[in-house]
Amino acid sequence: MRSEFHQIAWDSSLQDDLRELLRLALREDLGVLGDCTTAALVPETAVGQAAVVARQTGVVAGLPAAEMVCKQIDARLQWTPHVEDGAAVQPGDRVAILAGPARGLLTAERLLLNLLGRLSGIASLTRKYVDAVAGAKARIFDTRKTTPGWRRLEKYAVRAGGGWNHRTGLFDAILIKDNHLALWGEEEKGRRGEEETVRSHAPFLPVSPSPLLPFSPSRGLAEAVRQAREWIRKHMSEPDGSRMIIEIEVDTLKQLEAVLPAGPDIVLLDNMTPGDLRAAVARRDAITPEVELEASGGVTLETVRAIAESGVDRISVGALTHSAGWLDIGLDWIASAP
Repeated sequence: MRSEFHQIAWDSSLQDDLRELLRLALREDLGVLGDCTTAALVPETAVGQAAVVARQTGVVAGLPAAEMVCKQIDARLQWTPHVEDGAAVQPGDRVAILAGPARGLLTAERLLLNLLGRLSGIASLTRKYVDAVAGAKARIFDTRKTTPGWRRLEKYAVRAGGGWNHRTGLFDAILIKDNHLALWGEEEKGRRGEEETVRSHAPFLPVSPSPLLPFSPSRGLAEAVRQAREWIRKHMSEPDGSRMIIEIEVDTLKQLEAVLPAGPDIVLLDNMTPGDLRAAVARRDAITPEVELEASGGVTLETVRAIAESGVDRISVGALTHSAGWLDIGLDWIASAP
């Protein structure tokens, strides 16, 4: 059965995150005095409506977030979406209509456009990557390279664009990377060195039936997976433990061969060429076909198709969130009928 990370949907947890962000966003935009320009020029009784309009081709994400902005600023504002998150839009397409007290409408404008622009930009870039690998079995995944505080929102936007969410945080999967292995290896060497020191100063001690071997990074990969599995068994109750994914990073085919027998859920193939990726897929298929392979590192729109055609199952792309531009979305006032 395929291993899956938790996929972000619009739910109460995401709404809680947005409320936290809105508290800061409103404080930085309104300060103590509020919207001074609108208060000075717009009568308190004025009402109106405006269209939220796409000015670029792209994919929309964040419509529920925009509605929360409106209700936070003035509960009387009416938000009527014309499309759903994940919809493709062209310049001039109406995304939503906002109606109600004019003061609230103008005050909400920049904040809701900021949210929609940022999240729709992520969804739009994600859709380009998804389209680029169409027909291959590889799925496009995001990473933790997100804006602090915005992670669930940005991962939600990836889903709107047709991508998949990698782990949400350090709490919901084990991902053994090169720095973990480097430190773990040093600790193991230190423990072995201490045991050797004891031997040299206490020759009367009995000889161990399992003589110490020098630390091997390749051998350590499999041991790290087994130790992670043992930690899950000891510290996590069902069903959380059974759902906890174990993934490990390798950067050579030799390391891949060393770790496959340990049976991790996923092996991350870091910065491998398409040729090496094809070789990795062949070796995986021959040794443990149930283990999934994830390609990562420097993936671009120009290279992602060749990576997908290698036969890997997953491609993780940090650029989906850390390099996405904004989709240009504007607010156009709708004049009242004469």
